[in-house]
Amino acid sequence: MKKWLIVFAALLPLSSMANMLNNTNEPFKPGYNPSQQRMQTQMQIQQQQEKLKLQQDQQQQKQDLQRKMQEHRDSAQQRVIKTQPGQQNTN
Repeated sequence: MKKWLIVFAALLPLSSMANMLNNTNEPFKPGYNPSQQRMQTQMQIQQQQEKLKLQQDQQQQKQDLQRKMQEHRDSAQQRVIKTQPGQQNTN
């Protein structure tokens, strides 16, 4: 996850640079540059993909953590049950 945070943090300045580019699609307007348009679009798509990947990674980590916590709770509950007087060991 740290790797994605570093990548995301490194791309933030690029997104502000992309906003400085001419973001209109008017070929007769001064300053129109189709290669800049393509580059800006590609950067935005890449940033969206990386944001989605980061969200997916975070969701996966959250699910893994929840599963591990449930396993620990179940294990602790079994230990408590086994230590109760009158309980039979079924294992």
